[in-house]
Amino acid sequence: MPAGSGGAVFGSRGFLISIILNASHERGSTMTVLTQRFSNAVEYTRKAHATQFRKGTKIPYVYHLLGVASLVLEYGGNEDQAIAGLLHDVVEDCGEEHKSPIRSEFGDTVAEIVNDCTDGTPKSRAANTTVEAKRQDWYRRKLAYLAHLRTGDVASLLVSGCDKLHNARAILIDLEKPDMGVRVFDRFQIGRDGTLRYYASIGVILTERNAPMAGEFERVVQRIHDFAGQPKQEQLS
Repeated sequence: MPAGSGGAVFGSRGFLISIILNASHERGSTMTVLTQRFSNAVEYTRKAHATQFRKGTKIPYVYHLLGVASLVLEYGGNEDQAIAGLLHDVVEDCGEEHKSPIRSEFGDTVAEIVNDCTDGTPKSRAANTTVEAKRQDWYRRKLAYLAHLRTGDVASLLVSGCDKLHNARAILIDLEKPDMGVRVFDRFQIGRDGTLRYYASIGVILTERNAPMAGEFERVVQRIHDFAGQPKQEQLS
């Protein structure tokens, strides 16, 4: 990812923190009230991903992490899950050295969810130096991720599902742009076919496990397939 400053998204940081500290999410008889821990996680996330941007864009990467945390709350998650939504890519994108600080500052529950959402590290991916090696590594990691998603903890399933939903929506938005369209798949090293199969596989698992965002995820993924000219969904194998 190109270097740059991700801090611009926090131009009104005091106002944002004020909203966070006073925010609550209510679903049925449960209520999630966000505390200083969530604010601390926002700041940790901002610092960790400060120089990173969304793939192929100039959008600070923290935009995605805030979006995932918001979806976690929308679909009934608690504060630990919302914090994990903010931190779910820290180890994968910033390094294993974040494992210990995350566990010590935010607790075992958050650390385990982050671990469940991690399918590689910068160091492990750097070991693959050829196009074919990177491709094979991608397939190994994604198949292992899907296998874990089928049986993993429901707390992690919610965060993973919200992460993939936010990503899927971003792909769909770009597909709908006249100046982008199917070229969006050029951003992914496994291209259109691998990307479509991966998201189709996730949709099947979310539906089978009755994840709360499954219906919306399936709707978005089908729209992606339609725009990509491949309306029939096929799974990764």
